[in-house]
Amino acid sequence: MIDISAEEFKNRLKELQIVDIRTEAEVQDFDLGGLHLPFDELLEKLDEVDFLKNKEFVIICYTGLQSKVAATILRKRGFEGVRNLTGGIEAFLSI
Repeated sequence: MIDISAEEFKNRLKELQIVDIRTEAEVQDFDLGGLHLPFDELLEKLDEVDFLKNKEFVIICYTGLQSKVAATILRKRGFEGVRNLTGGIEAFLSI
């Protein structure tokens, strides 16, 4: 279970923990809630997501590319339940 489709994400939105790695400006444009941790701060602030280490959660960005990289980084650091929103917010908004 690595990626999550926009459709599954929409259907499970209320039950999923979200880590949004977009910029502050992008989040202000459209906020789905969850924890905001910009991609460029991810490595230096891993302690802020440590509570998710053994839980399922979804990493989101605008197109799904940076979140895919972030999910790979987190998996290598022991976050087995991390999932990437395929296509990002762009895909979510198109359904």
